[in-house]
Amino acid sequence: MFYQQLLFIENFIQLIRKCNQVILEIYSQDFNVIMKKNNSPLTIADQKVNEIIVSYIKKLSLDLELETNEIFTIISEESKNESFEKRKDATFAWLIDPIDGTKEFIKKNGQFTVNIGLAQDKKPVFGIVSIPVTGEIYYGIRGVGSYKIDKESTRLKVNIPKNLMKKNIRIVASLSHQNQETKDFIKTHVAPLLITIGSSIKLLYIAENKADIYPRYAPTSEWDTCAAHAIVKYAGGLVLDVHTRQELQYNKENLLNPYFVVY
Repeated sequence: MFYQQLLFIENFIQLIRKCNQVILEIYSQDFNVIMKKNNSPLTIADQKVNEIIVSYIKKLSLDLELETNEIFTIISEESKNESFEKRKDATFAWLIDPIDGTKEFIKKNGQFTVNIGLAQDKKPVFGIVSIPVTGEIYYGIRGVGSYKIDKESTRLKVNIPKNLMKKNIRIVASLSHQNQETKDFIKTHVAPLLITIGSSIKLLYIAENKADIYPRYAPTSEWDTCAAHAIVKYAGGLVLDVHTRQELQYNKENLLNPYFVVY
């Protein structure tokens, strides 16, 4: 398939590096913050990177539709997305978050990411995530596996603990969204080691074996998780609805995720 081709991933690596460069140029300066209708922040970096990614994805999708005879749709946090009526018949859905962790970007603590994911029939098949301040890039592809690119390329493989209730389990949690339900989850474990960090880096910590479990008992949207979900999945991990224990799905009518757990 197209997403298993070397050129496909190489092009995305170059794309996300271009996004990193644009972000870091803005990050090093003073910038204005706009509050959206949902009271979440927006910066010029979110807007510029969204334009770069969506422009590339639109052209790529046209080419892929000709190649596969399948329908593609694009869902981005910073775009006016198609109605469910128009996108429900799409086989493939791109999920884009130009800057996941805009609050962390504004705080200038480095804990934010660029996320591009692809779901086929509601399941993630490809995802690429970068951490601009470190230059680290992670990607996962169905049938290929998950990798981290730093100074070299490293294969990622999740070491799933035999007992997730054991003492000193490493729990990674949100830096900005730690509510009572999350605290209650943490209390069910004996002497857990708590790691707090922002954005989709939490899922990357699971894929990279820096943490054992990530509970998310707070609202997220599909574009927040699809890319990193693919990386966790093809490293051998799980991203499950806390109630149904089924894998998270994408391109739903409601773009909000259910509460989930990653391990």
